[in-house]
Amino acid sequence: MPDVYCFEGVILNRFEEQCVIVTGAGSGFGEATAKRFASEKANVVVSDVEAASAAKVCDEIQKAGGKAISVTCDVSVEADMEDLLDKAIGEFGAVDVMVNNAGYSHMSRLLWKISVEEFDAVFAVNVKGVFLGCKHVIPRMIERKKGVIVNIASVGAIAPRAGVTPYNGTKGAVLTMTKGLAMETARHNIRVNAVNPVAAETGFMKGAMGVDQLEDEDRERLISTIPLGRMAEPFDVAAAVTFLSSEDARFITGTSLNVDGGRSV
Repeated sequence: MPDVYCFEGVILNRFEEQCVIVTGAGSGFGEATAKRFASEKANVVVSDVEAASAAKVCDEIQKAGGKAISVTCDVSVEADMEDLLDKAIGEFGAVDVMVNNAGYSHMSRLLWKISVEEFDAVFAVNVKGVFLGCKHVIPRMIERKKGVIVNIASVGAIAPRAGVTPYNGTKGAVLTMTKGLAMETARHNIRVNAVNPVAAETGFMKGAMGVDQLEDEDRERLISTIPLGRMAEPFDVAAAVTFLSSEDARFITGTSLNVDGGRSV
């Protein structure tokens, strides 16, 4: 992942002095997104349920010359979400962009073999977590008459794979909430969009499949369904999130951007 982002020789500083919260930023898509925002001069709040992971990413941003703080947060717990917003505002004065990235998946298995506890857990993080993030950031954005929210959903919401049906259901809920919130908040100059990544070889994917390392057969099977011939990379998702958060996307709201190499076509 490059340290500096350029377009035709111009360094991108689209988020200078803006405060950006990224949940689930301790690894994978969230880590790449937090670092991408930091590289474009944002003040980044690195949030994760794993304190050590959040602190590590925060430290790496700071050592690279960026501005960041880390906050431990379980997005399914309202008190944690309130604390996250309070610390972000206390440190940086306001929240300009909220990226609801934190996610969880049950182990890949048929729906009727998934326990109620697993079902409840995946909905608690993926749906309730997005609800709480939006619930607590929107009033603060309304006060300033501006703001951007990007929710990380999944291509599985529109093109489900077998074995992760409840997970896909949570991401479908995220897409519906994104559209509804876009309608509710547009009059306050707040934009709400979503990103639909395809499978990536991150810790999240390996956890869902119950392996430390993807087997060649599993990797090839996933890639065979993606027209562009590879899995997603964290950089791909980070680029989409920062685009939707920037002034380049100032007339885009209520949409979902498929970062899927053509899998949903």
